Amino acid sequence: MRYLVTGGSGFLGSHLCERLLNSGHSVVALDNFSTGSADNIAHLVSRDNFDVLDTDVTTPFDVDVDGVFNLACPASPVHYQRNPTRTIETSILGAINSLNLGRKRGIPVLQASTSEVYGDPRESPQSEAYWGNVNPIGIRACYDEGKRAAETLFVDYFREFSVDIRIARIFNTHGPRMALDDGRVVPQFITQALRNEPLTIHGEGTQTRSFCYVDDLIDGIVALFEHSGHHTPVNLGNPQPVSMIDLAHEVIQLTESSSTVSHVPLPLDDPLMREPDIRLAAEILGWNPRVERTAGLVATIADIRARV
Repeated sequence: MRYLVTGGSGFLGSHLCERLLNSGHSVVALDNFSTGSADNIAHLVSRDNFDVLDTDVTTPFDVDVDGVFNLACPASPVHYQRNPTRTIETSILGAINSLNLGRKRGIPVLQASTSEVYGDPRESPQSEAYWGNVNPIGIRACYDEGKRAAETLFVDYFREFSVDIRIARIFNTHGPRMALDDGRVVPQFITQALRNEPLTIHGEGTQTRSFCYVDDLIDGIVALFEHSGHHTPVNLGNPQPVSMIDLAHEVIQLTESSSTVSHVPLPLDDPLMREPDIRLAAEILGWNPRVERTAGLVATIADIRARV
């Protein structure tokens, strides 16, 4: 098969491209490199079955492929709040352009959605049936509401035009190739620890996140794409929450750092808990994450250590 991966030079996009190539498929990576990095796919460009399309996902595109994985969108607060109107345009127009390609060619399209559609949840763990608690005019809304609108578009294209869709609600993921400057907590903590700087914790550090290793997450995305007949969102993540204060101390221990922790004010609308209910993914895909958080952190630390 020949697949299009929008956002193919990003953290998740590059791992997905690599997985598809290693499975014998051809891949076209579409990216404008606004938040992705050419370094992430440098080891792939010499492969005969890999092409790079340097364009913006908000511009209509027509590529002869057998399926689309729509991963293009800034995914960290630093990046998506830098140009909020552009962020929501990317989510909505990128979804429309991907869906129109799926409709034209009669091919499946997967949307990389996010746990941020749940906002600051009032229940935990979060299941796909939970509608969320999102501030529609907050500083995170450009991302949260953009992804929620993209989900709406995907389901409506299925209802109205019978486009063969999948929607993956992706929870926090970590692993090699994470950007070091986008404010995401795992690379930030690791970089600070390797430099023996204080680890910056927002608020008291009691807020929780659940971290899935990138190989497991890509397994889930591919399994969902290959599973026909399910056209509503599916959570993909590791259902083992950890508080930010505990994560900081774990990183300090694993890096053998002399760092301490430093507390700063909690950002507006920052979710206080994030934990996926993955029973649906287990039931329909037979998917469960296998890599424990500590093992994933060790691999991520090794990758970042080589880059700082």
